[in-house]
Amino acid sequence: MTAASAAVPQRNGIFAPTVFTQPQNGDVLTVPVLVVGGSTAAYTTTLTLLHLKFEVMLVQPEAVVGGQFTAQALPASDDGDLLKQGPTLASIDGEQCAISRWQRAFRQRQRQLQPVQGKLDANPGGGWVSNFAVTPVVAATALNDGLAPFLSTGKLRLVAHAEPIQVLIDTPSGSRRRVTGVVFRDRKARHAFTIKAQVIVEATDLGDLLELGDIESRVGQESRQQTGEEILPTVPRPECQQSITFDVLVEHTALGRGVPIGMPPGYGSKPWLDPHEFTGRFWTKTAQGAWQKWDFFSAFGIFRYRRLLRMKTAEKTVSPGDVAVINWGTSQEPDRPFCCGNDYRPGRLVGVSREERALHIQRARDRARGYIHFLQTHGVADLKPRGDLTWTADGIALEPYIREARRGVALTTIRHEDVAERFFPNQARARCFDDSVGIGQYHYLDLHGNDAPGHVSPKGKDVVALPFSLPLKALVPIATDGLILSAKSIGTTHITNAAYRMHPMEWAIGEASGFLAAFTLWTGLAPRDIAQNEAQVRKLQGFMTRNGIPIFWFDDISHDDPDFEPIQVMAAAGIIRSENQKTLHFRPFAPVSRAVVAMALVNLLKLEKQTPPIPTFVDVQPGRHWAYNTIETLSAHGMVSGVGANRFAPDQPMTRQQLSFLVRKAMPDSYEKAFVNTAKDATTLKRRELSRVFYVLLKHRLAIE
Repeated sequence: MTAASAAVPQRNGIFAPTVFTQPQNGDVLTVPVLVVGGSTAAYTTTLTLLHLKFEVMLVQPEAVVGGQFTAQALPASDDGDLLKQGPTLASIDGEQCAISRWQRAFRQRQRQLQPVQGKLDANPGGGWVSNFAVTPVVAATALNDGLAPFLSTGKLRLVAHAEPIQVLIDTPSGSRRRVTGVVFRDRKARHAFTIKAQVIVEATDLGDLLELGDIESRVGQESRQQTGEEILPTVPRPECQQSITFDVLVEHTALGRGVPIGMPPGYGSKPWLDPHEFTGRFWTKTAQGAWQKWDFFSAFGIFRYRRLLRMKTAEKTVSPGDVAVINWGTSQEPDRPFCCGNDYRPGRLVGVSREERALHIQRARDRARGYIHFLQTHGVADLKPRGDLTWTADGIALEPYIREARRGVALTTIRHEDVAERFFPNQARARCFDDSVGIGQYHYLDLHGNDAPGHVSPKGKDVVALPFSLPLKALVPIATDGLILSAKSIGTTHITNAAYRMHPMEWAIGEASGFLAAFTLWTGLAPRDIAQNEAQVRKLQGFMTRNGIPIFWFDDISHDDPDFEPIQVMAAAGIIRSENQKTLHFRPFAPVSRAVVAMALVNLLKLEKQTPPIPTFVDVQPGRHWAYNTIETLSAHGMVSGVGANRFAPDQPMTRQQLSFLVRKAMPDSYEKAFVNTAKDATTLKRRELSRVFYVLLKHRLAIE
């Protein structure tokens, strides 16, 4: 913690009241960037812009920052398998390649704040489903540490307990409409104030700015005609949305020391409070097909599923004093195939009136209380709600855990066909968008449907999600300027949101939103103009990767690698990627064949490929070598001449010297600069060196040096 952050008081994960900006009735404030919402992405958008030295105003519904990690009481990160992986001979630790440098620092800070028996632990909570978990207060404290230095200097103004009630839009004649500001209501004082900004980021958890501004958006499950996803029906079903959950923090107490949470009104009589839907057991099937029962406090029971705090170092041991968040959606049992736990399925929060939303939020909160009450009266009495860790009296979260929002119709819509394994046979990655500004991975499309009929239910390879990327155009509304989409409001669909909503990905979405906002201010261009200009996209990608943010999936290149930027940008641009699409390896020290270099140069220069009937080289024949048209294209442009005897030697490793000859012919004006950091000797060329040299050429071609 820096001296500046120490000077900003916080207690139990919440800044002191004096830290917050409190607009008065009728105030009209102007800022460069306005971030609206209390989501995880709202926080990371703000943090990113502050790191880039911009003044920001963040307006949110609660005093605590962080969304999923804090107000929604789920600081048990939904990590994909690749983020969980440890280093191997062929790959590196997941936290060095699957997330950004800033996100990794956040995780490291939480480990420092919550040691296990005085020692740092990779997974402080030790849950069996969450690879990384701490308490909400620890998460909030770590998040606050990132903001505190900027609060002390005035770069950040933080407004709490406010909700948007109107979006201000200007529609000049002959121009696209533009969002210029937002009117808010102070939830405590009940007065209104206005904030105007050059750039506004929609980072609410339910996409409220889209609704208030009547900005192109979609709700719930779309139709096939709307998104082109073949798995969808022909009729949209906006009522089909993911369920919400009020998470509850409970402590495993010593025998007889439990504290009853109390029975909610209507328990046993209201449909959403039916005790027959609750269970304290978890069942799995063994390899032999037999049922295995896990009691509540057992090694793989519900309590340890998302345990946040443990007393002992042994991960599988559950002890008095341990704390868990109850976030239990479904449970398969031999005699009862479906139980819902504290998932609330009867209603929805998006596309309904504020009154109906409030009704479902209260019912969902009652359901969470009812579930804990059921557990305490059905054999799990030794539980105590931990309201001190949720900033509430009863241990139930301040806000519901939100899985789905109103989504903006963006320049790019990320579809099922861009993510699911079925569409990428024998490949390690899903679609690699060439305007990628982030990466994510969750092993399947985790759809928690509500009770509305007609939900699609992907199965098999339709539900498996391959490592995916985040296209810049998914952050840009299709017909509205001045607004950047973030959090769960980006251009996903009902189906793909189920993978993009996870904690690490929402963090990455916020970082991308922050960088796009920064470039909008730096260049004076609208977000759409940046997203539709290759030079601006590559410049943005370069700046992001220079700051340790991965934009392409490689499991052997760290965000601290000295060649991280050229390797990442050249891969995103589709110029130099993996040797084998079946792996995520880049193999930075591997040699490069002459054919691969030829292909990369054609891609770099965007040359139209040629396929002459008569080959130039005897060892590169049509139909016999995959690089025939690539090599012939370079030959037609006088860029390659082979190795003698009418041979090209396509599979022979290229040397640095041979590359220098090729670059001198192809782009003579860039020759000297391209080899400033790479020797021109007879040493075999390495893959990282090819990316490094060609990145200079790319920047020269696009005039972005």
